[in-house]
Amino acid sequence: MTTPRPASSRRVRANGDGTVYQRKDSRWEAAGYVLAPGNTRKRIRVYGTTRKEALAKLTEKIAASNRGLPVAAADSTVSAYLTYWLDGVAVHYLRENTHTRYAAAIRLHLNPGLGAKRLARLTTRDVRTFLDGLRTTCQCCAQKRDAVRQSCCAIGQCCGKRLSPLTVTYVHAVLKSALEHAVREDELPRNVARNVKTTTPRPRRFQPLTAAEARQFLQAAADDRLHALYELALRTGLRKGELLGLHWEDLDLDRGTATIHRSLQRTRTQGLTVLNTKTLASERRIALPTECIASLKIHQERQQEKRQAAGTGWTDNGLVFTTPKGKPLAPTNLTRRFRRLLHKAELRTIRFHDLRHSTATLLLEQGVDLIVIKELLGHAHIGVTAGVYAHVRLRLQRQAIDTLGAALSPTGDDPDAPPAAAVVR
Repeated sequence: MTTPRPASSRRVRANGDGTVYQRKDSRWEAAGYVLAPGNTRKRIRVYGTTRKEALAKLTEKIAASNRGLPVAAADSTVSAYLTYWLDGVAVHYLRENTHTRYAAAIRLHLNPGLGAKRLARLTTRDVRTFLDGLRTTCQCCAQKRDAVRQSCCAIGQCCGKRLSPLTVTYVHAVLKSALEHAVREDELPRNVARNVKTTTPRPRRFQPLTAAEARQFLQAAADDRLHALYELALRTGLRKGELLGLHWEDLDLDRGTATIHRSLQRTRTQGLTVLNTKTLASERRIALPTECIASLKIHQERQQEKRQAAGTGWTDNGLVFTTPKGKPLAPTNLTRRFRRLLHKAELRTIRFHDLRHSTATLLLEQGVDLIVIKELLGHAHIGVTAGVYAHVRLRLQRQAIDTLGAALSPTGDDPDAPPAAAVVR
């Protein structure tokens, strides 16, 4: 009588799922075939400390391959890997506008400069040379705009239009993010872009309103349809998108609070749309000043009147600040209205975002603690707040030193007389 063969304890994977096995160095290796650049199929290998980890990495690559996304490996070109990373990885965690900016940095700068190089052979020197070239090369020439316009370099008169240090730093950051993912997937042993140090760009200068200018601005905005918006912007420091994405349900006018967790943005595919705030730190609950509560109540009454007058022509979306027909207010339109208001108030031209800087600067000058300002503005770290407003803190330090100097200077006729006690408040 034939004894039946016992079932194998070894796991059997389906055809096309690849293989998983443990190496002599105790790591687990998974291998399988995926779609590679050039519409070819290529066998790749991934590694993990456990069988589950290696299998998960391989499954992720095969799933991306099944969706038609070429899976780049270390012997792929930098251009092929950046395409894979941008459309197969980064697209799942980046906001749409950020993804668009990443794509522009790759298309305009990274692919022309490093795209033809092999990912595995990319060196720190390659990255440093590339970034140095970005700083010194005329972008009209590099992007071949002059050949079409028959100007600048095409006629021997280079305009010397170079990238700003901030843009060079941004391109470097995109490359670092892509290569960091290659390291996590065991495609590269290290991130060579991290070994390149770039100069920290100088913070953008802003021109906040003084206390007198702020009062002049609010006085000019008193009769404006969006008076409540300008009050909120200057008294609470909310961002433009946060103001335009504010819903009535986010406000508690009886308790005098506002919950900030949404932002109105214009995206390429969806147009004007309300999204969650970019970071968790931006989600916050703030106290509303008495003046803002009063102006918001008046704004709510006027909006109700316009809604009744518009009838079926009103678009009900729950937004606090809208067009006269209830539709979302475009950020660019708000910027134009703001500039006209500055002209009406006979004030110098500033950006709308400078209202936020004005709020923080005025609070600092009134002695408000930096941590309170950080929470109000929704900064992720107090270092951001301290760095942006370092010039204000330096001026306050000068005032403090001068105050101390006055206290330590001799008083009266007797140089040995003790100084007068200061009143602590």
